[in-house]
Amino acid sequence: MHQTIKPPEASFPDVLDRDGVCLIPAICSDAHCDDLLAALGQGADGAGSRCLLEHPAVRSMADHLRTHPQLRPLMPTGAVAVQCSVFAKSPAINWSVAPHQDLSIPVAERVDDAACSGWSSKEGMVFTQPPASVLASLLAVRLQLDPDAAATGPLQVLRGSHRWGRLPLSAIGSLWAHAEPMACVVPRGGVVALRPLTVHASSKATRGGLRRVLHFLFGPPHLPLGLRWARTHAPVA
Repeated sequence: MHQTIKPPEASFPDVLDRDGVCLIPAICSDAHCDDLLAALGQGADGAGSRCLLEHPAVRSMADHLRTHPQLRPLMPTGAVAVQCSVFAKSPAINWSVAPHQDLSIPVAERVDDAACSGWSSKEGMVFTQPPASVLASLLAVRLQLDPDAAATGPLQVLRGSHRWGRLPLSAIGSLWAHAEPMACVVPRGGVVALRPLTVHASSKATRGGLRRVLHFLFGPPHLPLGLRWARTHAPVA
């Protein structure tokens, strides 16, 4: 059964500030989703590539999201797209993700500052875990490219958990076990706007079907502590 998303009782910015997550159902048309999947080809069949921002179709979508009337008020000032990942589930590749916060960002190079930790390298990019104040300034936008999200392992979140700062994994597990996570179900072409510090997880699909999600990360154009983004897609002049 198709799920109808009721308009929020508060404005989208107020909902995002309160809950750390906001569901917006009608950002892209079916045709727009079809065109994007066709352009990506095999790029939408993996389970976690982080390098899609180099793709022209993805950059065009980043512009669409950044300037959309319902998303623009949620964006950081001067927002630039700094990363795009694909997450794909299918009957052949069905996976789950334990509760966590998104703590790492892609940067140009390592800096010598004790406030940054967890340095790593993935797919040729350098990642670090910056202070929680930096993470709080970012916005993730997850675009649902397939229908039937409720049955294909949707994102689940602990509403309001972005206000608790950076949490140890032991605390996250305990909170998740005693809370009632919200399933973030949007129709095809809808988005889930998420603060990275919001505790979230994803279960396996309960029945066959495709679930392909493009996860965009938007941030301010400049970072503190001498950090620089690994790459950005700036607003079109």
